[in-house]
Amino acid sequence: MALHFSKEEFKNRKSKVLKSMKEQNLNALLMFKQESMYWLTGYDTFGFVFFQSLILKDDGEIILLTRAPDLRQAQNTSNIKNIKIWEDKEGSSPSDILKDILIDLNLNGKNIGIEYDSYGLTGRNTLKLNNSLKDFGNLEDKSELISYLRVIKSNEEIVYVRKAAELADNVLDAVWKTAKAGVSEGKILAEMQKVVFEGGGDYPANDYIIGSGHNA
Repeated sequence: MALHFSKEEFKNRKSKVLKSMKEQNLNALLMFKQESMYWLTGYDTFGFVFFQSLILKDDGEIILLTRAPDLRQAQNTSNIKNIKIWEDKEGSSPSDILKDILIDLNLNGKNIGIEYDSYGLTGRNTLKLNNSLKDFGNLEDKSELISYLRVIKSNEEIVYVRKAAELADNVLDAVWKTAKAGVSEGKILAEMQKVVFEGGGDYPANDYIIGSGHNA
């Protein structure tokens, strides 16, 4: 699966994050939001509900810690070169593995931003993370650092936004042609997805909501 954006686009995004980190006096940023990882590197996976972290150091070094089942997705959808794996089995402690990585990066006693507001950092995982990094450094909640940077769209992103809008219009046209008395909701959904896929789109972030009869 090819990257959706150019090398230059990813380079510019990384520069923006590093600039923001410098302004906020951060030596590293631990990303747990899938949308942040995707925006910065292209990494896309269904494993965002599990413990995984993308580490960005202030010198630009990037390391991904993820589960073994997500290795191929990381290799095939992103520009990440350094990928560390933790095995999802009884007794595994990914937060301790993350700490070891931070030690190797000489981040002891440094200022570390963390995306606490994310799906993968459940209450339990957050407790484990904080326990592993207790007295390790100065931990700060930086859940919105990348979110704010994503608000202003680049020229490449605007192209995708317009394409998505075009596909949405085409989907609606397909609905008008297909939605008739006696037609199943599954048939309508199939036509909608067909238009998106044939038009070069992907699965929607939110499933289509189709209601008819009493469900309308």
